Amino acid sequence: QAQLVESGGGSVQAGGSLRLSCAASGYSIRYNYNCIQWVLQAPGKEREGVARIYTMSGTTYYAESVKGRFTVTQDNAKNTVYLQMNSLKPEDTGTYYCAAAIGVGCADLRYWGQGTQVTVSS
Repeated sequence: QAQLVESGGGSVQAGGSLRLSCAASGYSIRYNYNCIQWVLQAPGKEREGVARIYTMSGTTYYAESVKGRFTVTQDNAKNTVYLQMNSLKPEDTGTYYCAAAIGVGCADLRYWGQGTQVTVSS
């Protein structure tokens, strides 16, 4: 059974860094998923995709709000996708989910993790 498990969240001050992990089991991130996306659920806001990686090519995309500060990478040997978050801002606060798509593109996010909380204080 396909499963995604996030970890690495926590509380940091503005300007700090965190690295989130999304460990996949049941499916290979490279061969079974087309795309893995990090999605932020900020308090009182709709979910927003902040970064994604197309796992066969390694191509990445970022929301404007995180461009230059966040980096998404994958480790095929560990079957894990990471989100390195630097220069964190209070508006980065929320629950971060990793989600995987198996079809073309990254719109059909079929599998979701349980989320990990990130709190950035000013």
